[in-house]
Amino acid sequence: MVKFSIIGGSGFRAQYFLRIVQALPERFQICGMVVRNEVKGRDMAMKWGIPTYRSLEDLLKYESPDFVVVSVSGAGGLEYLLKLAEAGIPALSETPPAPDLPGLELLYDKLIVTGAHIQVAEQYHLHPIQEARLALIRSGKLGRITETTVSISHLYHGVSLIRKMLGVTFEEVRIRAMRFESEWINGPTRSGPPTEDKLIPSQRDLAWLDFGDSLGIYDFTKDQHRSWIRSNHLSVKGERGEIFDNRVLIQQDNLIPLQLELKRVNKGELENAEGYFLQGILCGEQWLYDNPFAPARLYDDEIAIASCLQKMADYVSGGPGFYSLAEAAQDYYLGMMIEKAIQSGETIIAPQQRWAR
Repeated sequence: MVKFSIIGGSGFRAQYFLRIVQALPERFQICGMVVRNEVKGRDMAMKWGIPTYRSLEDLLKYESPDFVVVSVSGAGGLEYLLKLAEAGIPALSETPPAPDLPGLELLYDKLIVTGAHIQVAEQYHLHPIQEARLALIRSGKLGRITETTVSISHLYHGVSLIRKMLGVTFEEVRIRAMRFESEWINGPTRSGPPTEDKLIPSQRDLAWLDFGDSLGIYDFTKDQHRSWIRSNHLSVKGERGEIFDNRVLIQQDNLIPLQLELKRVNKGELENAEGYFLQGILCGEQWLYDNPFAPARLYDDEIAIASCLQKMADYVSGGPGFYSLAEAAQDYYLGMMIEKAIQSGETIIAPQQRWAR
């Protein structure tokens, strides 16, 4: 079992980690949270039965976590990452790791160069469906991947998926982008479902990221991933086939085409009495994804964040990294460059940054 602490335990993102630990007590244990507000700290301690502290220094006097989850805003998070690195304690940082380009450069100077033990909790590529798509890409059945269209989440989250699907890292990229404004019916937001039915402004951002021999297309409308009337979409095009959402088309070298489906398999449906949980994702006769946390009843985003926690536990035990500060800096940087291209209306060249070294 791995023990970790949380900084910023009263935030909405921290609630994910608390629910996951509650569902997987045999894997994870929280040993203290830093909640600066005393009233909120007492409330959190009563609700979750976990001790809270007003500062990192107080927490480290009484707790010995294997790593610390830093779940605060970018500027505050950077300060905590520096303190944890100085204390030699591994950290799992929330996204974004810094609020702007100078902050990202400071990360490089103070943390990346010095080899601080930090990973970033970017979970979108760890969602079950994305794990299945990436497994199919790695199998080679699609050939070399040349294009992907990602319409799932905003800026750096979308960019992280583009990079993962294309297999690119820190290459120079040319970016063209535009914003289309219209209206749509208001739907759910981070604050919850709508309280009235009305038209509100809608902004759809489109960007083309040209890596030279591969193309990433970013397509996102604010709150579409929570919307009741808009769909998410992801496609991948390779030399021998494509993934279009859950549909897979492949031309084999014997000239016989395959038409397959990424099929989600849940337990607990119809007469099945094994409990309700995701078992995995099938493509034809091959399991592309097996849920490592079954039979815990977690939804996909929680499964992905639980994967971050498990991979962080492996990392602090000497295993490989899974999403580095350098990757997080690159994705946030490209997200800023997309916004710059939208505002300027010009093609932006985003050169390699210092963390590419």
